[in-house]
Amino acid sequence: MPEKLETLLTEQPNPASARIDQLSTLEMLQVINAEDRLVADSVSPELPRIAQAVDSIVRVFQNGGRLFYIGAGTSGRLGVLDASECPPTFNVSPELVQGIIAGGESALSRATETTEDDPAIGVRDLLFRGFTATDVLCGIAASGRTPYVLGAVDEANRLGAVTIGVSCTPDSELSRHVNIAITPTPGPEVIAGSTRLKAGTATKLVLNMLTTGAFIRMGYVRGNLMVNVQPKNAKLLDRSLRIIRSATGASKEQAAAALEAAGNNVRAAIEIILA
Repeated sequence: MPEKLETLLTEQPNPASARIDQLSTLEMLQVINAEDRLVADSVSPELPRIAQAVDSIVRVFQNGGRLFYIGAGTSGRLGVLDASECPPTFNVSPELVQGIIAGGESALSRATETTEDDPAIGVRDLLFRGFTATDVLCGIAASGRTPYVLGAVDEANRLGAVTIGVSCTPDSELSRHVNIAITPTPGPEVIAGSTRLKAGTATKLVLNMLTTGAFIRMGYVRGNLMVNVQPKNAKLLDRSLRIIRSATGASKEQAAAALEAAGNNVRAAIEIILA
């Protein structure tokens, strides 16, 4: 039985912001900033579980599987955002990391949270994407109780896939349904229940670690350089040339020539120069 909303940590009033509507603008922002500083510290205790999740994702990738995020509202948007940034950053297929949001693409720009109460829709959306036992599912729900997410997670478990849960409520229902539970607890929001704030920031930090950590382990980073970047516009072309020069000591002209010879493949261009 899902926990009652009023009992959840993410729904509690925050004493630090009790009078925020009576403060000056600067004082108001100072309260928000002070609360935001708590977020990174809330993620730190979860690093062992995040590491376990990263290693599981890497094993799935190595065996030909994919990573799926699923969530509703802010949680769903954060999953779609992280998935969409993997192809340009690491030059991977858009199919490798996918984000599913309750309500579909229209929910990315316009809130349509009504579908989040139906676990069957979560199952349907997951299977529609072709999810199989060889994939890994990361369910995202700040409250840890979203039926849409729980339905998808239960289906992934039934298939025998690896399941990860990211929530911001201690001992959440989601944490009890997954193989690996990641539960940063940044505490009550400045605006009670507005989980796009601290909970959303904590979630974004975790998702950053999951994909960045996985692709570092996959060898898509050399030192701290993103050698798999796709130079598809002027900014990324400039970054690619700087990466090649940093990795090899080549001149800008040598880097440009090697990148052209490598068909705009930064890693291959580095190898050409070093060879």
